[in-house]
Amino acid sequence: MTEIILARHGETAWNVEEVFRGRIDIELNQTGLKQAELLAEYLSEQKIEAVYSSPLKRAARTAEAVARRHKLRVEIVNGLTDCDFGQWQGLHLKEVRDKYSQLYQQWAESPQLVKLPGGESLDEVRERALAVVNGVTAKHRGRVVLVSHRVVNKVLICALLGLDNSHFWNIRQDVCGTTFFSYENGRLVLTRHNDTSYLKPLAKTELSDF
Repeated sequence: MTEIILARHGETAWNVEEVFRGRIDIELNQTGLKQAELLAEYLSEQKIEAVYSSPLKRAARTAEAVARRHKLRVEIVNGLTDCDFGQWQGLHLKEVRDKYSQLYQQWAESPQLVKLPGGESLDEVRERALAVVNGVTAKHRGRVVLVSHRVVNKVLICALLGLDNSHFWNIRQDVCGTTFFSYENGRLVLTRHNDTSYLKPLAKTELSDF
């Protein structure tokens, strides 16, 4: 049996400030670095076979903290990189709401229909991220950690549950949260979702779904 752990990277300043990140390679902030270490500690007693990560630093640093505990090398895969938000990248949420009001309204109500200006659609994210999961389930028979981003993980969780992208806003995964799937006999089964129990020592206020 294969177990897939979908982990979201730790906190960045832009998570706190509600700035669209996308492909901009922003680093973890101090809280994010602590979160990565707490995640690594949480997973340290489990036998991890491999750790895969988005190439962006915020994900790779989170993945490296996990991999170090198991003396593993992080395998970087482009299929796990963040959604390309195109012209929205680097803009504050309020700026996007004001400048792209109609499109943002559609994003909030029917995200599956949106092609981000100069960026990706959720279908494109889904296709590349699912290719990674399919490769992992074909290659591994143990426990594997995939470290990625909010949009990618939300889309993947929908896909693995057999839901289309219209359910994007029905899924939440907090910064440095983990979601567990077991894979057996060709079926992926959700066993745990948005676990952040290991982050309690930080006693931090929960951020919005951004």
